[in-house]
Amino acid sequence: MTRALVWFRSDLRIHDNTALAAATRRGPVVAVFLRSLPHWQRHGHGANKLDFWHRGVVALKEGLAGLGIPLLHRDIAGFDDAPAALLQIAREIGADELHFNLEYPLDEQRRDRAVARAFADAGLTARGHHDSVAFAPGELLTGKGDFYGVFTPFARAWQRQLTPERLALRETPAPQPSPGIAAERVEPPTLPAPPVDAERWPAGEAAAADRLERFLRFRARHYATQRDFPGLAGTSELSPYLALGMISHRQCLQAALSENDGSLAEGDAGIVSWVNELVWREFYHHVATGFPRVCRHRAFQRHTEALAWQVDEAGFHAWCEGRTGYPIVDAAMRQLVRTGWMHNRLRMIAAMFLSKHLLIDWRRGEAFFLQHLVDGEFCANNGGWQWAASTGTDAAPYFRIFNPTTQSRRFDADARFIAEYVPELAELPPRDRHSPSVAQCKQVGYPRPIVDHKAARARALEAFKSLPPGT
Repeated sequence: MTRALVWFRSDLRIHDNTALAAATRRGPVVAVFLRSLPHWQRHGHGANKLDFWHRGVVALKEGLAGLGIPLLHRDIAGFDDAPAALLQIAREIGADELHFNLEYPLDEQRRDRAVARAFADAGLTARGHHDSVAFAPGELLTGKGDFYGVFTPFARAWQRQLTPERLALRETPAPQPSPGIAAERVEPPTLPAPPVDAERWPAGEAAAADRLERFLRFRARHYATQRDFPGLAGTSELSPYLALGMISHRQCLQAALSENDGSLAEGDAGIVSWVNELVWREFYHHVATGFPRVCRHRAFQRHTEALAWQVDEAGFHAWCEGRTGYPIVDAAMRQLVRTGWMHNRLRMIAAMFLSKHLLIDWRRGEAFFLQHLVDGEFCANNGGWQWAASTGTDAAPYFRIFNPTTQSRRFDADARFIAEYVPELAELPPRDRHSPSVAQCKQVGYPRPIVDHKAARARALEAFKSLPPGT
């Protein structure tokens, strides 16, 4: 009896999984997960993401076992080892087809092409499926036939061309007879540091579905008005689950349709705003394919590569450690290091502070975020950092430089969030926590600002003005 092999990567779910559904239509399947810790660590993924990934694989294994599908688990050193490892498994179990869901960063595309060539050379079939986005990169193009480099026209095209078929959920496999192959133990990874807040992020698609249900019940209709306030529970907190495919974009969008009278573009402002964030996520996947230089540590806006970034190790370490003297920035960075997650408004504030106030290369901040984030995902992380640094798609105009104190007073008006993560300021009156005086800083042992906002803004403006014109 021939079998199909299903290769799981960042799609750790049984429900609405394109590759799994396609494979099970033709007969019994065996699943495999290749763990490539050395490669992932070389590319900056830290303990929080890797632990969440591991726990997601364990949950997947349990779910597959209920369907009679064994999960094989192998460790490889790097992506270059994937073709040989998968071919060996296919031969061992008698599989003539391999199914997997495509990933779009450059290294992942190269890995998948190498796997497809190896299987073809061996007389076997490897089928990649578009699954993580509604439109495969290259399906949505400008009138000139180019990839979109600006979000708004991309989003309009996405809404205009979206059909019910693109959001149709893939069938869940029925239980199959045992293939006579034992599932393999999934050993915990050896990590350089323990994860910081694993209990906050239960892994697996059941946990993801529960989080989506609670978001829609309690938060979604307030999302547009509360999403920017870090002291409120106003966001979906689904990003880690989307990053590793414990829930699909289709499941999220179908739920939004159900809650919003069948519309994604009109109706409840909160749900429409949340859908827009899901489209941003898809946009950045398209950018990774259409503009592969962003996968090579290059700026999307080529002319900004001439920018004279500052070498400021003291400033960088103060930013990393949450001791810049700007309470909202410090609270954001301490939240990241303490919990492995950061509120989205704070990601913008912290990223713009590093790249504009300190004029430190955005790539250093991008790497620090990826090292700590449980939802660290290349496309979104890179896109967000380049936006803040005015080097990317839809980049904030270079003259847009957030005033951290103004942002703090606007989005953490009572300074409760600051008090939680910068506890040395908690005894100060709320209005003083945003910008404590010299005497107050001395009293509570909090640092003075490491840079003056007006002077830093002027320096950043001059640096950007001196660049050659963009093309």
